[in-house]
Amino acid sequence: MRRFQSIQYLVIFFIILIILAIIPFQKAIVFQPNRSNGEFAYIPVNNETLFGIKYTHSIHLSDVVESYKITRGERIQQYELMYEDFAIGMPSNAEYGETFEQVNGAYYIKNMKRDFPFFHLRIGQVRANHTVIFKNKEYPLSRSIRPGTSVKVEVRKLNFFKQWKGVNILESL
Repeated sequence: MRRFQSIQYLVIFFIILIILAIIPFQKAIVFQPNRSNGEFAYIPVNNETLFGIKYTHSIHLSDVVESYKITRGERIQQYELMYEDFAIGMPSNAEYGETFEQVNGAYYIKNMKRDFPFFHLRIGQVRANHTVIFKNKEYPLSRSIRPGTSVKVEVRKLNFFKQWKGVNILESL
């Protein structure tokens, strides 16, 4: 009888363990390659909502920083853009409701409310050096994702197995 009870407890324990392993619980910013369901990279987020993507513009070779926040609906909202040169591919002014500022030689478009469920990004192969800024630290994406890869950037919840399968960008330095 005791052996039967022990087996029952063991089975219940494993069922609970399996259920906990497959239920998504960890919110993350996910960088999923577009052409495969293979290995992805992610940044686990808890109460943090802000992150940025910094890159070197391919023509004028100066830094551009796109600043984002995660909304309550787990969408991505661009709220600021910083760049150093007016040139091809850069805005010359702010849109309606946004503000344009020049500070210490850099140009800022602030008060942006550009809301996305996701966006696509191609990790630069030569100069771009795409870097995620999270909690005031910089994480070059080329350390976690092969340069030249096109990725879908989105916020989603990951279960234990997905976290184990992916690459935690914060741990890749």
